[in-house]
Amino acid sequence: MAVGEAALSASVLLLNRLYMAVRVVNARRALTLLYRDLAEVVSVDDGRYLSYDFNDWIEVSQAKQRFQPERYDWIRTVRFQIAVPKIIRLLGYDKVPSPGVKLNRRNLFARDQNRCQYCGKRYPTSELSLDHVVPRSHGGQNTWENIVCACVYCNMKKGGRTPQQAHMKLIAPPTRPKRSPVLTIKLSDSKYASWKQFLDFAYWNVELK
Repeated sequence: MAVGEAALSASVLLLNRLYMAVRVVNARRALTLLYRDLAEVVSVDDGRYLSYDFNDWIEVSQAKQRFQPERYDWIRTVRFQIAVPKIIRLLGYDKVPSPGVKLNRRNLFARDQNRCQYCGKRYPTSELSLDHVVPRSHGGQNTWENIVCACVYCNMKKGGRTPQQAHMKLIAPPTRPKRSPVLTIKLSDSKYASWKQFLDFAYWNVELK
């Protein structure tokens, strides 16, 4: 349970007016939207959707602090403590997210779980690089199916060759994820279980800020 400044970085699922998942924002952004009456909290309790504006959520937070404090991150103000909501809904935004997952460094590291796809060892992000399975000098493209995480040693060993030419083997074939790999990691935490019912993979596209 994070309290105070750390809780401002907690993740909140942002829905559009039609209850479709748009993206993930941090608690600071979510509470700003609530305070400005641009969004409402969506709470899932026993299969029911309950909605709260900012002032109502402060009152609800008091009850949750008493009975369910471990289920939320908390932010203290001078006058009260407020629970970081899990989900909020924009009241005036109904655009539909475009399909597909963005091909970027963060998503690639998350897809491969910070594991070198040649030696299988996990490394901090700072000690990993991205490798084109088929090098660009051989016509390899910037695609999900042709880029993997590699440690510095394996990347240097492979050089500008294909794995076959370098006598190296991938631990798993690279694939295009159906949803954000970063989101997949979040959903493995029971704290974000309520997000699952709002995720339709036909249109889901999340970019973490």
